[in-house]
Amino acid sequence: MSSLGRHILVEFLGCNPDIMNDVSKIEAAMVNAAESSGATVINSSFHHFSPYGVSGVVVIQESHLAIHTWPEYQYAAVDLFTCGDTVDPWISFDFLKDVYGASNYSALEMNRGSLNLLKRIEYDITTLREQAASNLRTEKFTRNVWFTDKDDNQALSLRYTGEILFDKQTKYQRVKVIDTYKYGKTLTIDNMVMCTEKDEFHYHEMISHPAIFAHGNVKNVLVIGGGDGGTVREVLKHGSVEKVTMVEIDGAVVEASIKCLPTLSYAFDHPKLNLLIEDGLAYVKNSAKGIYDLIIVDGSDPIGPAEGLFTEKFYKDCYDALNEDGILVAQGESPLFNEEVFAELNAAFKKLFGERNTRTLLFNVATYPTGLWCFQTACKSDLDITKADEDFVDKKVIDYKLKYYNADIHRASFVLPNYVKSMINE
Repeated sequence: MSSLGRHILVEFLGCNPDIMNDVSKIEAAMVNAAESSGATVINSSFHHFSPYGVSGVVVIQESHLAIHTWPEYQYAAVDLFTCGDTVDPWISFDFLKDVYGASNYSALEMNRGSLNLLKRIEYDITTLREQAASNLRTEKFTRNVWFTDKDDNQALSLRYTGEILFDKQTKYQRVKVIDTYKYGKTLTIDNMVMCTEKDEFHYHEMISHPAIFAHGNVKNVLVIGGGDGGTVREVLKHGSVEKVTMVEIDGAVVEASIKCLPTLSYAFDHPKLNLLIEDGLAYVKNSAKGIYDLIIVDGSDPIGPAEGLFTEKFYKDCYDALNEDGILVAQGESPLFNEEVFAELNAAFKKLFGERNTRTLLFNVATYPTGLWCFQTACKSDLDITKADEDFVDKKVIDYKLKYYNADIHRASFVLPNYVKSMINE
């Protein structure tokens, strides 16, 4: 051996872009590539970046394998670094080239640590060996795989098991479920967090209960979106509700929730629920006038199939479908994250329902950008949505086993910070 290690610098070109953007597949390939070459894997650490790109490293007893991908260019930069004579990094190279579907590549091997330039010293490692022997690991290796939801200015990273519990690309979007260590099973759409088992109740209790308790006699409810099932789960806790129609454009979201998120989806077989897989915009447009007590628009961010849920035309259709005492509640983004959409949606509600009948409801949810989110609410009548029968609310909070909403939260959620008032001219 004339050097301490072998270092292969690789550029893979023309790779499969779907694989280049799949942190689970990238991590598995890198681990398998290391093992195929005879290396001993110590641990792995990988991050997925939204909307695309994966970075990671597999630490091996003989050094490491590292990668960063650019799916939009079908490109991956890979470092294969091994020490000693027992591991052949070119075996790893061949393995990765095949798995990633590279149509071309460039590779440069460098010998690191030329022995003719180095001098060995006496270094007593007896104590270190004894310490290492007492801390032998029993597991195969430690996996450290991260999902990252980010935009140009901020990011949220969640460590998960590395396994994909559900993954389906539809004509609308990519729907996935992963199992995170801190927040449990997590539904993502186009690599953005939609809900997690640990904090979903913040969102779903607040999108439903304030309006229903304030109204006092909600019977006929329309839910647009809400494919995870959490919203209809909360709505159907109310005995006054006689019928719920839920219209979700993408059946894969419902399928993912039924398969992986039973605590959210168990109301899908409720006898009062009519679940339709179709376009919510068209459904509202074609609805009869004045038939709903409550319309809830539980959409994702204003991109992709949810983009139409953030237009004045759609909310005019919602207005027409509400009866004279009806209430409209819509996912309204965050005043700290999507400021422009937040303000525009509030303005659209005020134009349709009047300033007096439009109120903004704030709540916190840990896994959404900035942690602060809102629902825009509007009443077709002069009902004050900020008020509810507090004694009745407190009783039902216990009956329904609610974890976020209560009478105090009802009042407080409509109290706005000064900067938010300024954004919506209040």
